[in-house]
Order: sequence, then C-alpha cells, then structure tokens
Amino acid sequence: MPVDRDHVLRTAAALLTRKATATMDEVAKAAGISRATLHRQFAGRDALVRALESLGIAECEAALDTARIEEGPAADAVRRLVREIEPSAGLLAFLYTENQLFEGAEQNAGWARIDDRVAALFRRGQAAGEFRIDLSPVWLTEALYGLLASAAWAVAEGRVAPKDFTHMIVELLLGGALRQTNQ
Repeated sequence: MPVDRDHVLRTAAALLTRKATATMDEVAKAAGISRATLHRQFAGRDALVRALESLGIAECEAALDTARIEEGPAADAVRRLVREIEPSAGLLAFLYTENQLFEGAEQNAGWARIDDRVAALFRRGQAAGEFRIDLSPVWLTEALYGLLASAAWAVAEGRVAPKDFTHMIVELLLGGALRQTNQ
C-alpha cells in the first residue's frame, strides 16, 4: 500500500508543532507507519524538516494569495493575512525556530519570495501614510513573523484562546506600526 506523503507531512507538522523535539520514531507512530517506512520517505530529520519547509512555504504563499495583500488599505490586508495564515501558524512557528538552527546564510528562495511580498505590503502602507516610516519594512516583516510564532505557541499551550489569535497579533503589530496623527 502506498504511503500518503501529504498525510505523513501533516501529521509530522501537527506533532512537531506541539513537540519540536519529537523523534522520527514518534513521527512514524503518529502517522501510523513504521520507522522504516518513514525513513524510505525521508532519509532523516533534516529531510523531513526540508519537506515541512516546502509545505510551509506553499501554505504561506497560498495565504498571501487568498488574503489579496496587494488590495485595499494595507492595515486591512495585514488583518486578512493574519487570518488566512492562522491555520498554518503552528507549522510556521516550528519552522521559524528550526530554521534558526540550520539555515545559516542560505535562505530558501521560497522564504525570500514571502519576505519580499510581506515587506512590500508594509512599504505600501508606509507610502499611503498608514504605517510609521521610522520602522523599516524588513523590521515590520520580522515583527509579524515573531508575533505569529509567539501567538501559535501561546495558543498551543492553552495560555491564550484560539479565537483571539488574529486580534492579538493585529492589534499589537498595528498598534505599534500605525502612524500617530495629531488630534
């Protein structure tokens, strides 16, 4: 019987999101396959993480497309993006920390595309006068990633309610990024 690679990846993503130190044996067990079968699909943890990275990139790009971040006010686009990315936030939180360990100077081209699109959203908001100009688009992009990861971990650990995910991120990010007007 052929192995459903997507099922294995999604199971691994769910497990590693909850327990980043899970072993390949634990991943195999969670996926309902033997360790040998898992190793035929992924030669080791690095190969599994690289496959998860590809899944994460695909899900981020799909969220960016669905959120239509090039349309409407930039603040609304940020809200849509956070809402669309929420289902993948746990996987992205895992990848965010995992990539810090072994990515080094070689950034995956997929992440570079995502970074460029998100930074362009913040630049657009700055050009429109919505966002502060004293914070670089690169910093705002990194801040968004950090908030997504932090919120995913807090939700996974039960420290905050899942229904507050989008609100927490958007209000903190935009509350600090919105240009203050004299009233």
